[in-house]
Amino acid sequence: MLIDWKSFLPKIGQSMKGLKELTPDTIAGYRQLHDAGPHSGHLDAKTRELIALAVAVTTRCDSCIANHVKKAIELGVTQAEIAEALGVAVAMNAGATLAYSGRVMDAFEQLSGDR
Repeated sequence: MLIDWKSFLPKIGQSMKGLKELTPDTIAGYRQLHDAGPHSGHLDAKTRELIALAVAVTTRCDSCIANHVKKAIELGVTQAEIAEALGVAVAMNAGATLAYSGRVMDAFEQLSGDR
């Protein structure tokens, strides 16, 4: 077991208490962003959670993983559906890495010519 997710999940909210007290507008702004998407009605809740999980993995956010896995389970998302969404995340992350590798090569060519 990498993380004890059942004990980790309740700790997330506790860890945000201080931030909420010190910067309530930051938390309110986040909540507004978080709650805005479902109002469009273009994607169903399961699809939104699968996207959230893919993004959570690419941004390496354990809190996001814990919260969105819990929500996905509540919505009836299967492990196979999650695995497929994660496969898309892996492919996109590899693709983005490949695409940005071109930027590194371009920067090297430009900057090494200035020596």
